[in-house]
Amino acid sequence: MSNPLPSNKKLTFSSRIRSIGHAFRGIVTLINTEPNARIHGVATVVVVAAGIVRGLNPTQWTLIALAIGMVWVAEALNTAIEWLCDMVCEGKWHPVVQKIKDVAAAGVLIASIVSVAVAVCVFCL
Repeated sequence: MSNPLPSNKKLTFSSRIRSIGHAFRGIVTLINTEPNARIHGVATVVVVAAGIVRGLNPTQWTLIALAIGMVWVAEALNTAIEWLCDMVCEGKWHPVVQKIKDVAAAGVLIASIVSVAVAVCVFCL
């Protein structure tokens, strides 16, 4: 079986900088196009501010950072999956695509619920 990916890609400092630039462009796109990402952004600012006010210890900050990161990763992957499904289906409804999108959205919901549970443990216990 042949490798469908180009093998002539070189790992250079400038190519890594370009990759990081693409990733930051993706973050901006996510925030500018997805209302839920903006909600996550507000929640991130509120939780970080609360952590500063509360004077969290390093372990608590680690838990909060992991929870925040988990939600952002889930939202980014969910958005990418939804866009890919929409592109492949060209705007036509398909029952399997609906299931795919629902499961991807469930991932964001699960990450959000776990993050709230982490926040409750950190701030209330």
